[in-house]
Amino acid sequence: MNEAMIDGWGGASDVTRSLIGSWSFNRVIEGQATMQGIATFTPLDGGRLAYREQGYLKLANGTTVEAEREYVFSNSDGGFKVFFKEDQPRLFHEISLSASSGGELSGRARHLCKHDDYQSAYKFRPDGTFVVRHVVSGPSKDYTMNTTYTRLP
Repeated sequence: MNEAMIDGWGGASDVTRSLIGSWSFNRVIEGQATMQGIATFTPLDGGRLAYREQGYLKLANGTTVEAEREYVFSNSDGGFKVFFKEDQPRLFHEISLSASSGGELSGRARHLCKHDDYQSAYKFRPDGTFVVRHVVSGPSKDYTMNTTYTRLP
């Protein structure tokens, strides 16, 4: 197997292990809101990770509210899967990672939620940060969301 590897992240199948711990994040929902907070990846059984983020969402009108979100990440061959945290976990998307010219591990996925289309991209950078971008379009939703994660000491 010729697996993509990036210093600091290891191989594509090892990325989930490298995520364990706490991260600060900065999110921009273009034209709608910003959010800052803390995301934590905690090991579960079977090589899975619980993802929980908490922070403050500031809407374009200036209103600030507390917000949180949870997912379950699961290692897969050459990348990972992300599941909605529900009683019966439901797949959000599966990311296959490859090395890019900029020295990053990156991958893309698509998820249809009824009639709304989620195009997601992950970039794991050589400096140890990572970025998640969701472009969502459809009759119910229309936004682009960029989140940058930086490991906390």
